[in-house]
Amino acid sequence: MSRQLRILVTGGAGFIGSHYVRQLVRGAYPAFAGASVVVLDRLTYAGNEANLASVRDDKRLRLVIGDICDADLLAELLPMTDVVVHFAAESHVDRSITGAAEFVRTNIQGTHTLLRACQDAGVGKFVQVSTDEVYGSIAEGSWSEDQPLAPNSPYSASKAGADLLALAYHRTYGLSVCITRCSNNYGPYQFPEKVIPLFVTNLLDGGTVPLYGDGENVREWLHVDDHCRGVQLVAEGGSSGSVYHIGGGTELTNRELTALLLREVGSDWEDAVRQVADRPGHDLRYAIDDSKIRTELGYRPRTGLAAGLADTVRWYAENRSWWEPLRTRAGATGPAVPSFRGAA
Repeated sequence: MSRQLRILVTGGAGFIGSHYVRQLVRGAYPAFAGASVVVLDRLTYAGNEANLASVRDDKRLRLVIGDICDADLLAELLPMTDVVVHFAAESHVDRSITGAAEFVRTNIQGTHTLLRACQDAGVGKFVQVSTDEVYGSIAEGSWSEDQPLAPNSPYSASKAGADLLALAYHRTYGLSVCITRCSNNYGPYQFPEKVIPLFVTNLLDGGTVPLYGDGENVREWLHVDDHCRGVQLVAEGGSSGSVYHIGGGTELTNRELTALLLREVGSDWEDAVRQVADRPGHDLRYAIDDSKIRTELGYRPRTGLAAGLADTVRWYAENRSWWEPLRTRAGATGPAVPSFRGAA
């Protein structure tokens, strides 16, 4: 009789990680059907047990409240683990600008501690979930996976460092590592400091939204469900030592995105939008070429932006009990401005 597959998901109570866990436990990923799932999450301000409420009673799921920097805890959790999917990260660009130390601690030191523990425990595969921001900014065209890294914010620099450590563990120690780099994510359960939930919740409350600079910064948008399906494809069949881009296929300026959200909520630009000073080091444009994951693993995004945004706005309108306490706790309202970044 074969042994039950064992998956450890770091940051599995956050926005993207919890979506992956919910889908995994519900059987959306047949290759991992019946797997035992351990979620390791420190439950910082962006981690929320409520994100796992719908699957919390499943006997295959175990939530461990702990830190990826805790080597002793990792030594207890990782033996007999087949796959580690590493979502845990500090991810808000504005917070990294005002205080980079926690980003270095979690994203670099934490990833290194996790990699070392995976190597010691003989983990079968390690999936490092990263971001297109590690490449910096691109005026035209799109990045392929062999593009040199040129991060511009403390956040993206810390993720680039984590990616390089992961690849070094593959090349030096033979750990089976894959890296995914995604475009901007959106969808339900996203913490209301990121641009889409911040704008939507402000507008639902009759407030205003802050638009950085001239609003001409360009981002490509990816629904969280498409992102998690891409991560799963890499977890199942990605080649060891490889990087895979996961894209959504729709580019928008921040002005265009704002106009779409205003239309969904029924607000007026003149009354609702206030332009604010641009963020230091604000990258002008991100764009990734995801043909590799499409060709090798059969990835295709399924959620169109129009339908995805409509569903997301509807979710926030119907789930005030989830986001109102978070806005108050984290100070997501008031003078804070968004990063125009959606990764988890």
